[in-house]
Amino acid sequence: MGSDSIFSDKSLNATWYGERRPAWWLRALSALFKSVVQIRRGLYASGLLSGTRLRVPVIVVGNITVGGTGKTPLVIALIEALRARGFNPGVISRGYAGTGDALLVVDERSSPLSVGDEAALVFQTTQAPFVVCRDRVKAGRVMLDKTAVDVIISDDGLQHYRLHRDVEICVIDGKRRFGNGYLLPAGPLREPVTRLDSIALRVCNGGEAQPGEVAMSLVGDEAIAFADPQRRRPLREFVGQRVHAVAGIGNPERFFAQLRAAGIDVIPRPFDDHFPYAEKDLDFGDGLPVLMTEKDAVKCRAFTRLDLWSVPVRADLPDGFFDAVAQHVRQARTAAG
Repeated sequence: MGSDSIFSDKSLNATWYGERRPAWWLRALSALFKSVVQIRRGLYASGLLSGTRLRVPVIVVGNITVGGTGKTPLVIALIEALRARGFNPGVISRGYAGTGDALLVVDERSSPLSVGDEAALVFQTTQAPFVVCRDRVKAGRVMLDKTAVDVIISDDGLQHYRLHRDVEICVIDGKRRFGNGYLLPAGPLREPVTRLDSIALRVCNGGEAQPGEVAMSLVGDEAIAFADPQRRRPLREFVGQRVHAVAGIGNPERFFAQLRAAGIDVIPRPFDDHFPYAEKDLDFGDGLPVLMTEKDAVKCRAFTRLDLWSVPVRADLPDGFFDAVAQHVRQARTAAG
């Protein structure tokens, strides 16, 4: 689990989303970071720096805050919705710790520890072509060389301006919104909130959607046994039962709240985002069921204890949102000839 150091998830969240005022030096660094962000964006906006356009439309799904906002379930839903509308989508991502500058084509043998837990989860759920590389332009080009995709989804990368994008989707945490309003490291923002003015498609995950935002909810109503994925239990069967809830995601409280709302007696077990689990990390010594997010569970498939359960979620959005995305893609394809 995360430590209580000043840069641990626990400490940062207390500053970014709590009542604790950021230290003066954090605010100074935040001001410097904001200047760098604005200069860089200005260089691209003015044409002094230019993005690289791929030969198929590109959709970027990202956020302007650090941490989990629900991008991965949205990417999965987007893949399924685009397929239903006649497209053949693929996904690119920069990956996570350990990938370095390597380019990795995700397949059934890919380890979440090498390609990233999000990439492994998206591929296992959708079987959509997926390429991981810090250089997203390179990832896109390799995908186009190796597959017949006709639209590319960039999982994250809203701030990766070197890759030209035809559609931008920003996912907003409807509960936490933008925290204390500071940019990194004093707050959770990667870019100023005014960046939203340039993004046509804004999705609000949970909470109350603001004007111009599309409401999204994450629906999870069953648990899947690690020992036997064919064994499934409706969450209602855990009502009133005490369980350990494990979440190593950007906002663990979202998962805990989901289980509590289902009437489950939760013992919260938060871990740092992208935590590399060993089976002993999930041994709490009392034999109670252990429920964890699907993103965490993808790293624990080798664990076969009978008390371990995964709780998958799916993103629920109006069909009109996906129709709008598809229309943007068609327009981009037409414009490109």
